[in-house]
Amino acid sequence: MSLTVMDSSQRAPLDSPPSPRHEAWTEIIEPRSNPFDLRLGEVWQYRDLLYMFVKRDFVAQYKQTILGPLWFFIQPLLTTLVFTVVFGRLANISTDGVPHILFYLAGLTVWGYFAECLNKTATVFRDNQGVFGKVSFPRLITPLSIVVSGLIKFAIQFGLFLFVYAYYLFFTETSLAPNSIMLLSPLLVVLMAGLALGFGMIISGLTTKYRDFVFLLAFGTQLFMYATPIIYPLSSVPLDKQYLLILNPMTAIIETFKYGFLGHATFAWPHLLYSCGFTLAILFLGVLVFNRTEQNFIDTV
Repeated sequence: MSLTVMDSSQRAPLDSPPSPRHEAWTEIIEPRSNPFDLRLGEVWQYRDLLYMFVKRDFVAQYKQTILGPLWFFIQPLLTTLVFTVVFGRLANISTDGVPHILFYLAGLTVWGYFAECLNKTATVFRDNQGVFGKVSFPRLITPLSIVVSGLIKFAIQFGLFLFVYAYYLFFTETSLAPNSIMLLSPLLVVLMAGLALGFGMIISGLTTKYRDFVFLLAFGTQLFMYATPIIYPLSSVPLDKQYLLILNPMTAIIETFKYGFLGHATFAWPHLLYSCGFTLAILFLGVLVFNRTEQNFIDTV
């Protein structure tokens, strides 16, 4: 092995400009000074990473379980049966003439997607602090991957609902009256995703400093469910008290879904438009809080 030694005349001066190959940067990382700069273009550039996160969330969830993806069916079915016995048989709560199993399964299918996305998005900084502290990428991809991966589970459980729905519709004598409002289902899914994403990102900014919100989140989600017409129809609430539930943006989503497929619910365009406006506002606020939190969360998480 031979070594080549350069004398002082051959060495580049210390103040000489760098060679051109060192100037061809592929990416420049700069601090985010404007919280209103959403940088959605960066999210699109990292769409492959979004796909990897979605695949990771879906595969890892039931990777070491015996039943695996069967839990997608078992969980809503068991919850529906419990609701049928407790609220339908024992408490005898009205379902507007809809079979109890179908009524509760419709509400739980929609609510399950919203609740899961909310709970996971709310702890995104705590759950991914190792990755956030080492790798530079648009942080907004992480909560987006939670919402997208949740769509897979929702699609499976929605298929279960359609199977039970078809049985009652074609093989039993019920008063089901499906209508064209069911075509709004994609819009309802987008609204649920936006609400969960917005609320989750707001709470995620709080959980980095105050861990108490992690413990309150699951409890609060359960209370929020009882303030949504899932185990009871909106029509069973006195007229002078219905406005309290209508202020809940999930109420119009649940009722529109049930009205489209079951034909028995309280549907009104103003209620749905209110949910749309509320979703846009909370989503915008959530992104602002998320962008502000990601600047210094590593010091407090």
